[in-house]
Amino acid sequence: MFKVLATTWPLLLGVMLLMVGNGVQGSLLGIRGTLEAFTTLELSVVMSAYFLGFLLGSRLAPAMIRNVGHVRVFAALGSLISAVLVLYPMLVEWQAWALMRVIIGFGFAGIYITAESWLNNTATNETRGQALSLYMIVQMLGIVASQGLLALGDPFGYDLFLIPSMLVSLAFLPLLLADSPAPTFESAERLRFRELFRISPLGCVGMLISGGVFSAMFGMASVWGAFSLLSVAQIALFTSMLYVGGLILQYPVGWFSDRMDRRTIMLGMAATAALVLLVAGLVPLPYWALLIVAAILGGITYPMYSLLIAYTNDFLSKEQMAAASAGLIFLNGVGAIFGPLVTGWLMGVVGARGFFLFMAVLYLIHAGYAAWRMRRRAAPAVTGGFVGLAPTASNVAAVAVMEAAPEIGPSPASPAAAVAAAEALAHPPAGRDAR
Repeated sequence: MFKVLATTWPLLLGVMLLMVGNGVQGSLLGIRGTLEAFTTLELSVVMSAYFLGFLLGSRLAPAMIRNVGHVRVFAALGSLISAVLVLYPMLVEWQAWALMRVIIGFGFAGIYITAESWLNNTATNETRGQALSLYMIVQMLGIVASQGLLALGDPFGYDLFLIPSMLVSLAFLPLLLADSPAPTFESAERLRFRELFRISPLGCVGMLISGGVFSAMFGMASVWGAFSLLSVAQIALFTSMLYVGGLILQYPVGWFSDRMDRRTIMLGMAATAALVLLVAGLVPLPYWALLIVAAILGGITYPMYSLLIAYTNDFLSKEQMAAASAGLIFLNGVGAIFGPLVTGWLMGVVGARGFFLFMAVLYLIHAGYAAWRMRRRAAPAVTGGFVGLAPTASNVAAVAVMEAAPEIGPSPASPAAAVAAAEALAHPPAGRDAR
């Protein structure tokens, strides 16, 4: 681990500074927007715009990198983000904020792709899993630190908008001055969604739901806190607990998932999340109990993303992993666009509790679909390929995780053979489609 840290620390330091800057502006906009009398629907559009930009960036940034190179894309997008961050307090209109959030999301998508390409190029097959784990831990720590910074500032002032801009600018220094060579970049072919769904229906549906939950959690937590009349410090602590829970539970979820049917874990996690969120949405809870709810929600949502990637990977051949990961991340991005929108609409109808109720419904659907799929197909052979990965990761990191899995444990001979064998074991009723 220390050897990996010694070779990747410039990249990890830059990523941490980026996450501090991104975390501050994400939470700050929800609080400042509420103080500016934006409606929940208007704020939901602002928050959703980030994920729209992120999805566009994940599709278009690879072509930019191939045309002009990593360094130029990295520097250009970083400058763009830094400039946009200081415009928020100057253009206090929700339409302007939504447009700027699209730009910010686009920029961060390209930056993540560049950073993860560098990380993947620096690591070896033996150290890639450790490098990705360190990358995820640094991201989490950056977000938690950003909430501490948010709690110390004034959301009505300019400082909290200027500091993220400065941090983003500083984040590129260790990366651009590092002596490691820029990696080569190859875009992966995409697997048709019909084929991807045939290989792993639960993986596809789960990724769509996971995107909606994560974006609602990440984008609307500060909006919920402001509408619940929490102080800035209380909102910051609540948001921090989302990420602390995710950081703590990644390892135990991964350990169990590499030793038993991953669907059983998904079902248990989704059902637990749905129950906890229903209680939080229907019963008035004291603040300390809400912090526990936040830790449970984050502790389930973050590992669920990695679990879905690992589960889908169990059905894939190595040749299809890159294409499959692109499809899964696209589905996650589509779900993420609608998460804040539906949450904002529901909060406008039923009040602040709509924040919890929307995610509860999504997790109920996830649990129900996982239970149904367990009756339709036997468990696949587990590859042992669970690696903690944040839902903000790009296709580069997802491919690295998926391609490392066969080196950790056994992999199925081919997607078609894995699907056929699993469904034959399930003994579906005669005359009914096993899928």
